[in-house]
This record gives sequence, C-alpha cells and structure tokens, in this order.
Amino acid sequence: MKHWRIEDVRWDQFDRGKLDPSLVAIVKAAAMVERNGTDYGTYLNRVFHDDPDFMAAADNWSTEEVQHGDALGRWAMLADPTWDYQDAFRRYKEGYHLPLLDAEDSVRGSRTGELIARCIVESGTSSYYSALADATAEPVLRDICRLIAADEFRHFKLFYDHMKRYLRREKIGLPRRLWIALGRVGESEDDELAYAFHCSNDAPGVPYEHDRCIAGYMSRAMAAYRYGHLERGIGMIMKAVGLTPRGRLARVVVGLSWRFMQRRQRRFAQAVT
Repeated sequence: MKHWRIEDVRWDQFDRGKLDPSLVAIVKAAAMVERNGTDYGTYLNRVFHDDPDFMAAADNWSTEEVQHGDALGRWAMLADPTWDYQDAFRRYKEGYHLPLLDAEDSVRGSRTGELIARCIVESGTSSYYSALADATAEPVLRDICRLIAADEFRHFKLFYDHMKRYLRREKIGLPRRLWIALGRVGESEDDELAYAFHCSNDAPGVPYEHDRCIAGYMSRAMAAYRYGHLERGIGMIMKAVGLTPRGRLARVVVGLSWRFMQRRQRRFAQAVT
C-alpha cells in the first residue's frame, strides 16, 4: 500500500524563481531510474519465487518506486516545460536493459546477498533524496524528495528484516557481506545512472558517452551532500553488513568516505568544464 499519492503533492506551490538548473538535470535522470522499478520487481520475484510474503512486499516496493519516478518526472516537466518525461523514459528503456532480468537466482550468489545489495541501494537513495531535499529551495521538489526519502528509509527496513531472516538460514560471514556491499556501492557509476542522464539531458542524436554522462550526473549529485547525509547512509550500510553503525570505526569510515566523495566530486566537476 502506498504511503502517499502524487495527488497529495502541493503542486500549486511550485516556485520557478527558486529553481537550480543543476538539480533539474539530476532529477530528470533520477526519474528514469526510479520509474524502472518494475524491472527490478520482476527480477526479485524470479529470485524469491517460492517466498510469497517477500514477493508481495517486492511488488509493493516496485509500485512505490514507479511512483517516485512519476512524481520526479512531473516536477521536472514543470521545471523544464520543453522536456517530455515519457519520451525520455522510452529512450531509456530502448537503450538500457538490466543485465539480470533472465536470472533465476540472485546475481549476488545467495538470497541473503541479494537483500544486502538492496539494503545498500536503499541506504544510498534515502541519503540522496534527503540531500536533495536540503539542497533545493524549490518547495515542491523539497516536499517530493522528503516523501521519497521516507519511503526509502522504510524500504531499507523492509529488505533488512528479510535479510536477517535469510541470514539465519544461509549464515553468510562478515567478509562475504562486506564484499557484496562494496561491490554494490561500486556499481553506482555503471551505465544505469549514466545512461539515464544521457536520455534525460542530451538531445536525440547526441551519442552516449559513459564518462561524460556519469561525470555530469555525479558532479551535481555529490555536490548536494552534506556530512550528515553521508554519515547516516554509511551507518545504514554498516548495519546491513553486521557492523556497529556508530562508534569509532563508523567515525573513521565516514571521515574517509567524506574525503573520498569530495575528491570524486571535484574530479567529476573538472571533467564537465
């Protein structure tokens, strides 16, 4: 069951005078990825085909993800009346296909691994939309991002609770859980986001270049983060893999991650200038 509807958003409060063009560009791309939640739902149903409780939860999750995309897409069309959300998404679907849709088993090696990977994604999206909400002065985008962030925090709990259930059966050790988490974090710079940025910001006929597009997306997205956003996201990741989300180790990891993100953001920004 959805916790909010697109109709609940106060669209009449849209304020063009408070738009940030750099945020408009990444909201367009985020709309593509979120709208593609149906493909991930299909994949999860194949992996957990004999777990009706989880399948029902995954179906509801994918429905909410699609709503996220539709809300962001509607906002982006207000921000840029020349942009066509449906056409951009059509281009995205024609050119990008999840490499795991035909999989019968999790590409992470186990169901526990799959759920850890989903926790990592929700850690990232919850912190990302929290960062966007705090970075924008435009009231409608701020409200949408807060609604989406709240959903993503709930989604983390959903996958985390099911992960604990499967972990009791599969008993995956800490090193393997860490490896899965690090691998999923590394995938944030793959074609999924880069191609979404291409389809939503490049004119038809402009060739896709991964490095240019991922730099265009990441330079803007990383600039929206503040230390607290990253701190919360890292804490969720550590919880998912079985580490204490607070304490000395967590502080060290957050500090190193913050410095790494700042360097990456500067490098991406230089690549697009």
